[in-house]
Amino acid sequence: MQRVRIKRIRENAVTPTYQLDGSSGFDLAACETVEIPPLQTRAVPLGWAFETPEGLEIQIRPRSGLSLKTPMLVMFGTVDSSYRGEVSAIVRNTSNSEIMVREGDRIAQGILAPVIRACFKECDDLSETVRGASGFGSTGV
Repeated sequence: MQRVRIKRIRENAVTPTYQLDGSSGFDLAACETVEIPPLQTRAVPLGWAFETPEGLEIQIRPRSGLSLKTPMLVMFGTVDSSYRGEVSAIVRNTSNSEIMVREGDRIAQGILAPVIRACFKECDDLSETVRGASGFGSTGV
């Protein structure tokens, strides 16, 4: 278990919680009501700032049931260990009708994940593979 300090930014913020033993993600709830017009994207405040330990990040992800059953799509986001401001979820309305995110709705989940930083080295060529430079759709449908 990793300790992550959190700071309440808004009085009505719902404490992040794991719903079940074995849950990978902790639920994050909207702390204000936000109307999202058709095919538009809005930031929905979650009311918390996180002190994520160095070497870790918080990934903001959609809740799968919400994604399956509603036109609400929470976009993947990253909260860096150096960020101390209020975290929001980026929500896209995929429908042709306005949707409402209500205060208290559990709209996203957070995942605490390790970060591996790269050391980049420019070179003239890369190693060969079977796939090579074949891109989008090259492995079939």
